[in-house]
Amino acid sequence: MNRIKVTLASFTLLTMSNLAFAQTQDSLSKKTRDSLNIRSRTVAAVADKFAVTRPLNIEFTNRSPYNYKSATAGNNLGESRMRHFDQTKVSVNVNVIRRKTWMLGATVGYRGTSIEAATAQSGSADQLEINKDYHYLFSAASFTYFSTLFKKRTFYSATVLAEGSEKHFERVKGLFTGTMLLKANEKTKMTVGILVNIDPTAQSPFIPIVTYEHKFNNGLIADITLPKSMYIRKFVFKNSGRVSMGTELDQTTFYVYNLDGTDQRYQYRQLNINSGVVYEHVIGKYFLLTGKSGINLTPNGRLFRKEDGFGDPIYEIKPDPTFYFNVGVSFNPFTVFGRKN
Repeated sequence: MNRIKVTLASFTLLTMSNLAFAQTQDSLSKKTRDSLNIRSRTVAAVADKFAVTRPLNIEFTNRSPYNYKSATAGNNLGESRMRHFDQTKVSVNVNVIRRKTWMLGATVGYRGTSIEAATAQSGSADQLEINKDYHYLFSAASFTYFSTLFKKRTFYSATVLAEGSEKHFERVKGLFTGTMLLKANEKTKMTVGILVNIDPTAQSPFIPIVTYEHKFNNGLIADITLPKSMYIRKFVFKNSGRVSMGTELDQTTFYVYNLDGTDQRYQYRQLNINSGVVYEHVIGKYFLLTGKSGINLTPNGRLFRKEDGFGDPIYEIKPDPTFYFNVGVSFNPFTVFGRKN
């Protein structure tokens, strides 16, 4: 599951390149508007679903204190306490070259994680005090080709993604996606796709992806992106705000150094399942303020040697459910806010 989330994060970096095809339809002829209708709707939907695909996105997350159980080499260490946990996320997307049937895009991003914990130690009743800041950086160059398959609009994307920390460059990953637009009208949008993850540490190199959005007559919207998120949404305040209830996947990852006094490098990853309420509000037409709150569930978190993978941890934790709060701001010129449903 953790590898699924890592892969989905990369998938959003790829799909952001579709945004270059969004245009102001008022300046186009009717024939051109008709030919771009499906494409522009798909583009708007991508930016609407994934904040990381927008030209600029900034988020801050805080979790309330929680207990967690830890283990190393299969030996339980007892209960520990996370006293403080918060994160900062920043991502920037730039369209480098765009043509009628293809485009080249670039993404850079940062995720900072700050923790303060008292963790159990092997062979000791005392707990180790940890007060650390971790910095995770990534960048991606992606190529997207627009075509048709079986008379359906299809997008093919390939990317090279590099990641590391403020101290060292760590990994290069290759990814490929194929996404087909099955349906797009005023009520329903649906796509299916497959993502191939070229990463020797990946647990699941192939990830099927399905998105489904349907607008009901009562104003509610079902918004499903499997396996990433499931939401029921409702526009409010004359479409300038939107309330959503549901569940989404997120991840925490960073690199760890000097753990045992050697040059060995480690990576920590955990899957976060966030369930609760989301409120978004448009400011100045193209800026979105977002607030999220609810319950965070983390099945497990694992620390492993860089040359190994998530399936071979040297240290594992299982946190208790905890309360989370997230606030963010993003620039989205493709916003669906303010439009009539």
